[in-house]
Amino acid sequence: MRILSVVGARPQFVKLAPIAKAMEGSAEHLIVHTGQHYDEIMSDVFFRDLGIPAPDFNLGVGSGKHGAQTGAMLAGLEEIMESTAPDCVLVYGDTNSTLAAAIAATKLHLPVAHLEAGLRSFNRRMPEEHNRVLTDHSADLLLAPTEVAMQHLASEGLGARSVLVGDVMTDVLFKVRDSLMQVPQLMPAGMTKGEYYVCTIHRPDNTDSAERLRAIVAELAGLNKPVLLLAHPRLRSLAETHGIDLSQGAITLSDPLAYPDLINTVMNSAGVVTDSGGLQKEAFLLRVPCTTIRPETEWVETVELGWNALVSEDLSVLSKTVQRDAPQSTDASPYGDGKAANRTVAALLSNFGA
Repeated sequence: MRILSVVGARPQFVKLAPIAKAMEGSAEHLIVHTGQHYDEIMSDVFFRDLGIPAPDFNLGVGSGKHGAQTGAMLAGLEEIMESTAPDCVLVYGDTNSTLAAAIAATKLHLPVAHLEAGLRSFNRRMPEEHNRVLTDHSADLLLAPTEVAMQHLASEGLGARSVLVGDVMTDVLFKVRDSLMQVPQLMPAGMTKGEYYVCTIHRPDNTDSAERLRAIVAELAGLNKPVLLLAHPRLRSLAETHGIDLSQGAITLSDPLAYPDLINTVMNSAGVVTDSGGLQKEAFLLRVPCTTIRPETEWVETVELGWNALVSEDLSVLSKTVQRDAPQSTDASPYGDGKAANRTVAALLSNFGA
């Protein structure tokens, strides 16, 4: 059986790592990198640090507007799918790479499996929401990470092709966390264990408005502990355009981190401030309090269990929310047992294998 995985952005590389490992000896596995994230820290270093095989194909599409980027991916993916004739196309998450691969495969009558299916923010302003909904409704097999995701799929009439496999990012995080526990843990420069916050901000709703980004930065700058702001190149560019100094007050500016370094930095922090979907969940799995600058989250379990708090309309409460006491401890494991990749591959073989 030949399975074609299509990835292109940082969270997808993390999800790919355990899948590629679980594929070994079970199926022929080809990897396409669309090049949606293309610089070293956002792409190459993930393949190296997580032990992912080098991509068999790299489209190198780079950044751009949604239409141009998705269109370039479609053209390249169609040629690859025609030449490789996979038994199944496996797509990951909710990026433009995900949607482009789903459309290309569907048009060529190739089976599509969607990993991390059923997540919903119910916020149609988010391009990710459109990507995940359209992909779910075009896919032949929906691989859901949580019971809540399964409920969403059932409510949309997709229950018959849905399988609960768990969250593959949990597989990776547990492996990286356990390996870090075996070696001395190094703190980021100038930081003390448990005495700093980790922050990432990248979503257009938080960055495109100069007024909103300025308000967020001001709140971060006034926090009671140092804030390590892991600044994506897009954030730096927009801040410069808006005339906003990202390194003011409590904020220490840093480049994005390789995945093991990110996990080490988060697990030794006092808390996380983010608008990233993945980092919310990783903070929960590491039992680190998280504050999410969004009106909603796909990972509702993190909020229900008290480890994640949402801040959106009233940014004046951001600092107070970040500085809140840690929640009550929990043994809950809504994202699985760290074996989601094995269940995913088993489901692919069962549904599409000869």
